[in-house]
Amino acid sequence: TNLPHSCLEAGLGQTVLLTGSPGCSGAEGRLAHKLFRDLFANYTSALRPVADTDQTLNVTLEVTLSQIIDMDERNQVLTLYLWIRQEWTDTYLRWNPDAYGGLDVIHIPSSLVWRPDIVLYNKADAQPPVSASTNVVLRHDGSVRWDAPAITRSSCRVDVSAFPFDAQRCGLTFGSWTHGGHQLDVRPRGATASLADFVDNVEWRVLGMPAQRRVLTYGCCSEPYPDVTFTLLLRRRAAAYVCNLLLPCVLISLLAPLAFHLPADSGEKVSLGVTVLLALTVFQLLLAESMPPAESVPLIGKYYMATMTMVTFSTALTILIMNLHYCGSSAHPVPAWARTLLLGHLARGLCVQERGEPCGQFRPPESPPSPQPPEEGAGPLAGPCHELQCLCHQEALLHHVATIANTFRSYRAAQRRHEDWKRLARVMDRFFLGIFFSMALVMSLLVLVKAL
Repeated sequence: TNLPHSCLEAGLGQTVLLTGSPGCSGAEGRLAHKLFRDLFANYTSALRPVADTDQTLNVTLEVTLSQIIDMDERNQVLTLYLWIRQEWTDTYLRWNPDAYGGLDVIHIPSSLVWRPDIVLYNKADAQPPVSASTNVVLRHDGSVRWDAPAITRSSCRVDVSAFPFDAQRCGLTFGSWTHGGHQLDVRPRGATASLADFVDNVEWRVLGMPAQRRVLTYGCCSEPYPDVTFTLLLRRRAAAYVCNLLLPCVLISLLAPLAFHLPADSGEKVSLGVTVLLALTVFQLLLAESMPPAESVPLIGKYYMATMTMVTFSTALTILIMNLHYCGSSAHPVPAWARTLLLGHLARGLCVQERGEPCGQFRPPESPPSPQPPEEGAGPLAGPCHELQCLCHQEALLHHVATIANTFRSYRAAQRRHEDWKRLARVMDRFFLGIFFSMALVMSLLVLVKAL
């Protein structure tokens, strides 16, 4: 305060800062010392400073938020650094400034005066929120102002259902611990706490800290108990969570449907689905470590579970489609309904065509004619000519030629059935590629829109 040394007086073993007119001479210091002795000669800090015991003492409370030290979501404890200002009027600490050389303000230790027992109701530990070693500002009209720093640990119900885009409301309720409303009335100064000296937090954005006065009647007592609740409105800064947890999951979820686009002969369709599922499991474990246990599943947790379910179903469908693709020559022909619906209309709609076939046109596979076995017992005169040396009369040779033709026809029919099943597998791959890619894209957009 840049005051001369004579302005610092010792009174009752405590350091007293005396403030008067500019420049404090030795005479003024003696007057201040006399004022201090006169005020506290018969003063006691054990009783309420009111002239009438039935009179209500009014206390004005003001809170300045300086810093958010920690938000422990797992234990639901909020740690803040505050400046708490309390103002009241002490009837027994009044004087005439003219009688003391114009001295109208003194700073004295707070332990020497009566102080209201205003505490934080919802504190999470047994430590006092306000330091008792600070001074109070005492004016000649008896008004007392007590500014004290406080590190408060208050309980706060944390709702993580919208994590990492959640907003929290944490209340700090201040009130008298022993005095009822007829003895001590506490009121806030202004409609909100002061945020002028607030230091920005890297994880939380402060939206406001409104104040509300309540008067409650508890079951133990008949008189009302007023209190003041400062509600701290917080919104989480989600940029770090989006970059570290959400975007990797979005990219992986968009990669999973591409397993339907891989060729079946590559042998990597199932491997891709299993790899994506393992990657999502790793990110799920990282998310579980950073999230507090709660009854409600957070938004990002729901997105992870939906994505893992989608990848699991896509991997199972890939295995079924692989079975269709590798149906051998001994497989049954494609059913008529599947040939018409899937190989016809759906293949034309998805533009799945054979080599050389233009998109949008479909040519149903022709059924090969059934082989006709050679007739036995045909005589040498069955041929068109009557000469015995003609090849048409060689029954053994004709039988072998017919057998070779029938075998070739059977092979072509089996190949045709195999190609039909392979084409059916390609149609199913293209169909599920569109469905699962659309699902992954819609889920990702919903979560990202929530972020914006």
